[in-house]
Amino acid sequence: MKVRLITFTKDAEKIVSAAAKLCYSPASIDDIIDNLESEDSQKFVKMLSSLGHESPMEHVTFTFGIEGISRACLAQLTRHRIASYSVQSQRYVEEKKFGYVTPPEINQNKALKKIYDESMDYIHNMYLKVAEVLKQKHFEDLIDAGEDEKSAVSKAQKMAIEDARFLLPNACNTKLILTMNVRSLKNFFNLRCCNRAQWEIRSLACQMLKLVKEVAPTIFINDGPSCLRGVCPEGKMSCGKIQEVRDYFKN
Repeated sequence: MKVRLITFTKDAEKIVSAAAKLCYSPASIDDIIDNLESEDSQKFVKMLSSLGHESPMEHVTFTFGIEGISRACLAQLTRHRIASYSVQSQRYVEEKKFGYVTPPEINQNKALKKIYDESMDYIHNMYLKVAEVLKQKHFEDLIDAGEDEKSAVSKAQKMAIEDARFLLPNACNTKLILTMNVRSLKNFFNLRCCNRAQWEIRSLACQMLKLVKEVAPTIFINDGPSCLRGVCPEGKMSCGKIQEVRDYFKN
């Protein structure tokens, strides 16, 4: 898994402060912004966070480049609907030699790892075989319909991998560019940094949190799983490691 912060809203704390202050001030927007000092903005953002007043934070966004996660992880990630996703398409990009994610429990067992890798190799070979057969079939149909050869090759290729992709496993690697506003990120971290989250998306969330804290520490000062700020919301399903979790995210 490779995660990097591509870009983010500059002067994030200042923008959040200005948006919040505007709601209660008769001053012009220019006056509000011009009178904001960096230290005052930090204090105001901390106050907003303590009050749970997060709507002004929607004006600030962070954009990530994410590679090497599985399609299974992508399915969980896109459940966070207030976000923008641009994902590499299996419909248009042929998986000539797809990479895949191996769960740690399988990776630690040599016998299981061998079965897993052999299964992936088999699926990949079948994918290529099905794609080739479909490509030839579509090519011949297109030529018979009067398509020129160059165009027929291109269209046949697309049509073939469009159907062959149904063979590809959840483990198959994907890559995407993701943009979320701060409010959505806070909700994402609450849910996905939790020990109860699935291991892959938890790893992704923790890496993303580390990146945003480096550039906007005040905005994300208390972020992480929900138990950092109170009792565990999982109830009887709690991991039971609240102090360990708090110590980890304190660093």
